[in-house]
Amino acid sequence: MPPQPIYYDSHMHTPLCRHAEGEPEAYAEIAKAAGLRGIVFTCHSPMPDGWFGRVRMTPDEFPDYLDLVARATKAYRDDPLFEVKVGLESDFFPGMEGWLADLHAKAPLHHVLGSVHYFGPEYIEKYWQNDLDRFYATYFDHLAAAAESGLFDTLAHPDLIKNFEPDAWSFDRVRHLVEPCLDRIAGTGVAMELNTSGRKKAYPEVNPGPEFLELMCEREIPVIIGSDAHTPQRAGDSFLRALEHIENAGYWSVAFFDRRNRVDVPIKHVRESLWAAMGYVSPEAEAV
Repeated sequence: MPPQPIYYDSHMHTPLCRHAEGEPEAYAEIAKAAGLRGIVFTCHSPMPDGWFGRVRMTPDEFPDYLDLVARATKAYRDDPLFEVKVGLESDFFPGMEGWLADLHAKAPLHHVLGSVHYFGPEYIEKYWQNDLDRFYATYFDHLAAAAESGLFDTLAHPDLIKNFEPDAWSFDRVRHLVEPCLDRIAGTGVAMELNTSGRKKAYPEVNPGPEFLELMCEREIPVIIGSDAHTPQRAGDSFLRALEHIENAGYWSVAFFDRRNRVDVPIKHVRESLWAAMGYVSPEAEAV
């Protein structure tokens, strides 16, 4: 018997973030065809006082977001092989911790991503001082502080800042910042994301890149995969390639979240389940 779907795409958006398109049911249809067990919508959280408002729902729209995802959840309620869940991608910004804690308590979320969006106008205004190395240091300090806040299950696209000045990026330039950052994160138990949308950004590489991912594995930091889909066609995009990146870094398992509890599954089993959706069953799976 071919392997059943077991893995989830844990990062995707809805039109309420104002820079995504497509109804949740369309994302679900693509993800199911790709061999996934389900999807978790993690649209950009509302923030107070119009903070970086052009890329997120307003606080008043949060109930609309929950209803939008609930509609898709209901549509797949009787499907034994696929489900739709609700989560959030919340921005970490020093001083916003109380706001986010209250927000996350308002709904039974399955997965909460923490992001440091360095390109937000408020972030740039406060922390950019025409010194790239200092900006890198601030970013990685905030990434670790996000994990230490206890607000998040996973940190999204952790080396996103390589897109700030992509021609200047060098992992060797920031290694001395990344290593203590990951030491701090490892002490929290928070997971980190391999985001497949990185290949389409200014620095065309998955987030994080291979050197970063290897340092994560050395510290036994759990890893999840997310497409960061803003269109239905990207749901579950490049997950097989992502599994290769993770395995090459030294991992044997990959995680997802259910009711904010981490579930670890062997990479081998996830790969076989995705292969099965393409009509290919490995000899090992056929022998089971």
